[in-house]
Amino acid sequence: MPATPIARPAAETIQAVVRELQAQFGNRAVTSQAVREQHGHTLTWLPNQPPDVVVFPHTTEECADIVKLAARHRVPIIPFGTGSSLEGHVNAPYGGISVDTSQMKAIIAVHAEDLDVVVEPGVTRKQLNEYLRDQGLFFPIDPGADASIGGMTATRASGTNAVRYGTMKDNVIALEVVLPNGEVIDTARRSKKSSAGYDLTRLMVGSEGTLGLITKITLKLHGIPEAISAAVCSFASVKDAADATILAIQTGIPLARIELLDEVQVRAVNLYSKLTLPEQPLLLVEFHGTDAGVAEQVERFRAIADDCGGGNFQWADKAEDRTKLWQARHDAYWAALALKPGGKGVSSDVCVPLSRLAECIDATKKDIEETGLIAPIVGHVGDGNFHVLPLMDENDPAEVAKVEAFMGRIVERALAMEGTCTGEHGVGQGKMKYLKAEHGAAALALMAAVKHAVDPEGLMNPGKIVAG
Repeated sequence: MPATPIARPAAETIQAVVRELQAQFGNRAVTSQAVREQHGHTLTWLPNQPPDVVVFPHTTEECADIVKLAARHRVPIIPFGTGSSLEGHVNAPYGGISVDTSQMKAIIAVHAEDLDVVVEPGVTRKQLNEYLRDQGLFFPIDPGADASIGGMTATRASGTNAVRYGTMKDNVIALEVVLPNGEVIDTARRSKKSSAGYDLTRLMVGSEGTLGLITKITLKLHGIPEAISAAVCSFASVKDAADATILAIQTGIPLARIELLDEVQVRAVNLYSKLTLPEQPLLLVEFHGTDAGVAEQVERFRAIADDCGGGNFQWADKAEDRTKLWQARHDAYWAALALKPGGKGVSSDVCVPLSRLAECIDATKKDIEETGLIAPIVGHVGDGNFHVLPLMDENDPAEVAKVEAFMGRIVERALAMEGTCTGEHGVGQGKMKYLKAEHGAAALALMAAVKHAVDPEGLMNPGKIVAG
C-alpha cells in the first residue's frame, strides 16, 4: 500500500505550529529566511526547498514533543545534521519543520572494555575521535566531511576506511529513535549480536529520516593501531591504478584505506593544498597494524604496484605528514571547484563489483573526454566505489543538459555492471528515479509498504527514497 499522499500544509496550520514551537523553544525555533534556506541547502543542482521553521532540540523528550506536534497538525518533519549530504536529503518539498540536532552533542558513555560508545546525533566524527584519542580508541568511519554521527547513520555513510572497517551499517550497534507518532524506541541492546526479532537497527540505518528521528547512537570502536603508514603511488592511467587496487584486495593485503585520484583531481589538489604530487592518476594508501605487519603490507603492495606500472612512491609515517595527505583528499571537492571559477560542482557516486571497477572507471573517463567536461574522479576504490564531480555553469541550459545526461550514463553504466546507483551518498531526492531499475518494482513496492506501515501519514522527510 502506498504512503498517504501529502500536501503542503495550509498557511494557518504552519502559523499555529510555529506559535506552539516558539512558546516551548523560544529563540530555538527560527523562521528567518536565511536560516530556513540554509536548512534546505543542497550540494546538488536540485532547487533549494526551505522548511517553514527550524527547531534546535536539546533532548530526546524535546524531539518527541516536536514530532507529536507535527503529527497532530499533519506537518512534515525533516531531520537535519550538518547539511553535508549530497542528494537533496534535507530539502523540504512540502515545507514543514526542520529538526536540527546539531546542539545534541553529548558523548553519553564510553565503554572502553566493550569497545563501544553512546552518543547523541549532533556529535561529529572529528569531535568523537578527539574525545576518544586519550583512551587509545577511535571510530573509523570517515566520509570526508566532518559529518554528524546522526546524519552518517541516517544516510548509511561510508568513506575512506570502509575497505577495512566497513560502513555505518557495520558499526552501529543500537539506536534510540523517535517514531512518526512521537513514541521513542530502542532498536537493540549493547550486545555485539542478537537474533531477537527483526533487525530494526539496520532498518533505520540508511532510512534517511523517512522512518524516524534518530536521537541516540551506540557505535563500535576500535583500538588505535600500533603503527600507521601512508603512501602515494602514481600510475600511467586510471585503469592501471584500478588494476593495482583489485590485485591488492584479491591477494588479501589488509589495507586500511585505498583512494584513487585521477590526474585532473591531482592537479586540483596540488593547486589547492600546495602539494607537488606528480600530475598523474595516483593511489593514496594507508596501512594499520604492528610495526612488522605494516612493513610487510607495504612491501607486498609495492610489488603489486610495480607490476601495474606504479612509481613515484612517497611514504608518510609521521602523523603530521599523513594528516596533510589525507586533508588534501578530504578537500578534494573544494579543490575541484577551483578548476572552473564560478562553476557549480555536481557530485555523484556509484559502486560496482570490484572485478568491474577498472572497466567502469575507464569507460567513465572516455565519456568525460568525449563529452568535453571538466570532471575529476576520486574513489574509495577498495570497495568498488568512486565519485565524479562534473563542473558546469548552472546558468547555461546546454551545459546543464550535457551534465545531466552524463550523470545518467554513469548510473546506467554501473547498473549494467551489477552495481548500484549510489555506494554512499544515498538516494534522497536526486536518485529516486533509479531505484526501480536497480531493485525492481516488487522490491520498491516493499519499501513503500514499510514506509506506510511505520509512517502512515507520510510525514517523515517526505519526497525522499520512495514517493509519498
